[in-house]
Amino acid sequence: MAQILVTGGAGFIGSHLVEYLLQQGHEVLSLDNYFTGSKENLRHLLGQPRLELIRHDIVNPIMLEVEQIYHLACPASPVHYQYNPVKTIKTNVMGTLNMLGLAKRVKARILLASTSEVYGDPQVHPQREDYWGNVNPIGPRSCYDEGKRVAETLMTDYHRQNGVDIRIARIFNTYGPRMAVQDGRVISNFIVQALTGQAITIYGDGSQTRSFCYVSDLVKGLVALMDCEGCHEPVNLGNPEEYSILELAEKILALTGSPSRLSFRELPKDDPVKRRPDITRARQLLGWQPSVTLEDGLKATIPYFVHKLRQLHYELAANPD
Repeated sequence: MAQILVTGGAGFIGSHLVEYLLQQGHEVLSLDNYFTGSKENLRHLLGQPRLELIRHDIVNPIMLEVEQIYHLACPASPVHYQYNPVKTIKTNVMGTLNMLGLAKRVKARILLASTSEVYGDPQVHPQREDYWGNVNPIGPRSCYDEGKRVAETLMTDYHRQNGVDIRIARIFNTYGPRMAVQDGRVISNFIVQALTGQAITIYGDGSQTRSFCYVSDLVKGLVALMDCEGCHEPVNLGNPEEYSILELAEKILALTGSPSRLSFRELPKDDPVKRRPDITRARQLLGWQPSVTLEDGLKATIPYFVHKLRQLHYELAANPD
């Protein structure tokens, strides 16, 4: 049993990780400033004696005694990270510095939730960890892309200079229950639009591809990476099955039985054309690979959005003003 800190613990992925770690018998501190995270995501765990919630913004230092740090705190969808880009890059840089300072002081192992966005709009496909990426340093996504790249630099330099025991997970598109209704990512957008009868918004011609990893698979990958001895190199965590955005839309329309039509719009600036992880390193080092198919994952995710939309409808009806 370990004392474990999860920054961003009330977020979509963070709350699933907190739940999994508690099931494993650990003492868990969930740290969140609730900008994109929600206490609702942890409500079912609040009676747990081994869980402690801390409201804190990691841009500011904090003193804690822990053995492991999962550093997930940062807005992860374009809607949220572009809302306040300066705050996003401060969270990535200053927040990571503060967590690394804590890890150095208390000799904790620290895992950074990095992102496939470090590869930018990749010119190599699929993406391996030794690919340096194709990122626009001054584009509208750069506060997140470059912020995570700097966070990886800080992690690596703290390891080289101070011997901090680091792990770097490059997370590809993840989905599942507890995504925010207004999350702005493609799966949540499509499901909400399909369930409410709105047009399905497809940017470009829909031929661009993504890979989608169900959240339970990702959480197991994060824990396997944290527990891997000497795994200091970045590791891709994602599902190598590749789907076009058009295929995803058609799958969601079929599963929801929605009459929604497709609406095509201009592709946003710097939006990647192809994105798929090479997970050879994860397979070899961690013995990990995802097991949940896209269809099964969507079938587990859609009822959550049905419930959330119904909840929002009742709240609006009760408070019309």
